[in-house]
Amino acid sequence: MELRQLEYFIAVADELSFSRGARRVHVVQSAVSTAVAKLERELDIVLLDRSKPRVGLTAAGTTFLVEARATLNAARRAKESVVGFHGQLSGSVDVGTMMSLGPIDLPEALGRFHRAHPLVTVRLRQNVSGSAGHLAAIADGSLDIAVVAVPGTPPASVKLRVLAEEPLVFLCWPDHHLAGRDPVVLTRLAGEVFVRFASGWGIRDRVDRALADAGIDPVAPYEVADYATAAGLIHHRLGTTLMPRTAAAQFPELRAVPVTPAPTWQLSLATAVGRRLSPAVAALADTLTGDTPADQDSD
Repeated sequence: MELRQLEYFIAVADELSFSRGARRVHVVQSAVSTAVAKLERELDIVLLDRSKPRVGLTAAGTTFLVEARATLNAARRAKESVVGFHGQLSGSVDVGTMMSLGPIDLPEALGRFHRAHPLVTVRLRQNVSGSAGHLAAIADGSLDIAVVAVPGTPPASVKLRVLAEEPLVFLCWPDHHLAGRDPVVLTRLAGEVFVRFASGWGIRDRVDRALADAGIDPVAPYEVADYATAAGLIHHRLGTTLMPRTAAAQFPELRAVPVTPAPTWQLSLATAVGRRLSPAVAALADTLTGDTPADQDSD
């Protein structure tokens, strides 16, 4: 069994397609198909169900995927554990990010990191399941670190380091009956039509919890996956929402009203408990949390 076979199998399993999996690992489809078939022969078991137009995992394949991913990640960490001995940091970091990072300027931080460590490859990933998806990816090793918004207690397998915190504000159209309130008492939002965010996202969980604490069971016919769509619905008077203050400031045509008691939205950096960070991952984590100096090559 070769690491390359595991890499190709994981790509196909993640993409549920041999062609998309081949594009992901930058090889021709026939090479991926051959490697996965050879892996199945060596294991003497079928890992992928090819009987339908869309490739699927067999029960054995689902179990094997977990171990294959762990093995590949362990091999990568072993390789990266010695890169510091070559005199310059190298390796790769898989980072989970969100649709909005509030006051955190991620591109600036990544630019600063790249100038200091040009041999490190950083791969950004977003997840349709939001913070919940990132936490699962941290736990299974498919992400090294992730910026998440977790309103409650995180899973025991994940460690969080707080990056930033800011209040949620009530976002409405300019002549909404609560637009002139400063601040508006949270309980006065009862009866409002709310624009909700996708299930599993940190902002969705935080807003739901804030409304529940205020005894509000929201009317929420709209569920969206980005702030711009939410703002568009609000602009056309189809609903209102609670949104982090920095995100709300992106829509000056709307009215962002402070709320009391003010629910807070917290961003944290997630890493796996008990898993040693490679030098590259540790350096990027420190850059994001402000634990390292700025450019080391700015002279």
